[in-house]
Amino acid sequence: MGGSTETWQVVAAAAAVVGLLALLGVAVLALQLRRVRGAQRAVLGDLGTADLVAHAAQLTARVDAATGEWRTLADGLSARMGGIEGALLRVFSRHGMVRYDAYGELSGQQSCSLALLDVRGDGVVITSIHHRDQARLYVRRILGGRPEHRLAPEEDEALALALGHGAIRRDGTIEGTPPAPRPDGAD
Repeated sequence: MGGSTETWQVVAAAAAVVGLLALLGVAVLALQLRRVRGAQRAVLGDLGTADLVAHAAQLTARVDAATGEWRTLADGLSARMGGIEGALLRVFSRHGMVRYDAYGELSGQQSCSLALLDVRGDGVVITSIHHRDQARLYVRRILGGRPEHRLAPEEDEALALALGHGAIRRDGTIEGTPPAPRPDGAD
């Protein structure tokens, strides 16, 4: 019977090892479950008892509501930008100025002609002629880059300078004009 006692001892030792391995496996699974529950709490927040499907449905509804609000806001901004862009077409964005002595005297070029045009070439040429004892002011209308009335040579030169500036591009720059330097730190 001596062999059977050894057999029982081997079986008991093997069972103890298997039991220890099972206990170690349970401890590892408990740690993993604790991590999963911690991650679930991080996702669910105060709704720790709700399931993930209900939480995902709630988040989807919140995202859909926020998306609708953003779309409404974007549509409103788009409409406003369309109005602003239309108004900018009428802004005097082209200019040309010529200074001169109108009466051939040396008065320091006190007379001048100033052309102010929008991107379509519509606007005015304003001429101020100064003499020692008087000043005269003339305003001539320009449509599509062409004057309604005949212009003086200085007015023609001012108009040509204004027309030499290009139209406003889609990115907001003006053809033929280098971009203005930005102050340091401006984005």
